[in-house]
Amino acid sequence: MAQAYDEAMDALSSLITKKSRSSKPVADQRFDRMFDYVKILDLEEPINQMKIIHVAGTKGKGSTCVFTEAILRNYGFHTGLFTSPHLIDVRERFRLNGEDICIEKFLEYFWWCWDRLKAKCSDDMPMPTLFHFLSLLAFKIFATELVDVAIIEVGLGGQRDATNVIQSPVVCGITPLGYDHTEILGNTLEEIAGQKAGIFKKGVPAFTVSQPPEAMQVLEQKASQLDVCLQVANQLDGNLLNGLHLGLAGEHQYVNAGLAIMLSSTWLQRTGHSKVNPVDLTSRLPEPYIKGLTTASLQGRAQIIADRACDNQSQGDLVFYLDGAHSPESMEVCANWFSLAVKEDRERESCLKDSSQILLFNCMSVRDPHLLFPRLLDTCACQGINFKKALFVPNMSLYTKVGSSSSSLPIGVEVDYSWQRTLQTVWEDIIRNKRGNPKKLDPVSSVGEYDNDTSVISCENSMVFSSLPLAIKWLRETVEQNKSIRLQVLVTGSLHLIGDVLKLVKT
Repeated sequence: MAQAYDEAMDALSSLITKKSRSSKPVADQRFDRMFDYVKILDLEEPINQMKIIHVAGTKGKGSTCVFTEAILRNYGFHTGLFTSPHLIDVRERFRLNGEDICIEKFLEYFWWCWDRLKAKCSDDMPMPTLFHFLSLLAFKIFATELVDVAIIEVGLGGQRDATNVIQSPVVCGITPLGYDHTEILGNTLEEIAGQKAGIFKKGVPAFTVSQPPEAMQVLEQKASQLDVCLQVANQLDGNLLNGLHLGLAGEHQYVNAGLAIMLSSTWLQRTGHSKVNPVDLTSRLPEPYIKGLTTASLQGRAQIIADRACDNQSQGDLVFYLDGAHSPESMEVCANWFSLAVKEDRERESCLKDSSQILLFNCMSVRDPHLLFPRLLDTCACQGINFKKALFVPNMSLYTKVGSSSSSLPIGVEVDYSWQRTLQTVWEDIIRNKRGNPKKLDPVSSVGEYDNDTSVISCENSMVFSSLPLAIKWLRETVEQNKSIRLQVLVTGSLHLIGDVLKLVKT
């Protein structure tokens, strides 16, 4: 079975293209081909018959989809959920009744789609790219498994996204909008909102959340043109959870939960399963809503894991705070969550040990660290949280290969970490500009560096490691050599990095 799965991963990896996805002609051509692929796989009618909830946005798409799925699953419906990206294993993208699809079913549906597309594709119509194929696979899985509801998260944008072959969803949702993938979606919120609103379909109701005025204006215009009833979902009042907490941590999740409630209730109404007026849900939540919202789970979003690799005396002194934030807005949200979590941890531990906050970071080179770092640093500083060190590492995961839970970086591969050195330079400049007095000596900074010059490049406030395992090793050794400290490591900037850390941390 493992060998068969690796063969499927190799086949998937062959679909990764190096062509720029920001090229409009290329993007248009790829999207237009999706309809041809759908025909080849005989998925036109199944997609049209599927009772779909389609969700786009900049931040919180995955969280909103997970909340929505959990609510409807707790009503007893057979659910399908398609999200991206995966953190460790590609099967995470396809959930049936809240669980990742099993290997046996994945392989069955994968090769069914692969063989039919391979037989029909040619030089004039090449095989779909990776995300396009995964979207087709999701539709095939959910159609054959006869799910009652399919919750589909947009991959990128909306208008030309592979998932937008959906022509008749039951309801659509737009999560908070911000600046992300500007090289593809546009440099203004108006342009970005226009792309996201591309999932609106004539006469199909849609919900969004409070948006910047310029973005909301575009959403309303697009809705009006298509006779779409667009409503704004209110943030969930936490008092409605009967003393429980949301399954996903962070204050921002109450916005996503409020949207999920409206999407779920509208789906229930439009499919004839409920007569409850959505307005009534602002004062009382039925039990399936409460259970769904409080048990929903999604890896890599405001997730806290204590590393158990250290000896017993140090156990629990290395804690990772994982959040896949990678836009300026989400970086601020992440910083708020991390700061609050650190404070709560201090209260629980009753200050038995000194805590030090470390940043473990990487991001794609299309991101601008001059926009990301200040939002993170300023938000944390406002709440009394300051990073002792920032560690920059290249990803273990390869962008040219789809990995699985057993995947690791091939031995002997030479890694280019020039981008991480750039991140380090920006970080050091920002820190030096912010600090008017010398930093006091800290146990974290007194740990000896590795002798191998190619393993670490150290500056006053940061270090670049040639690999993530080396950075994790340094963190563990720091804890072992300083048993009086507690390291709280914020891992952010890239969901790929989050997945790599999850593979290495001993829980």
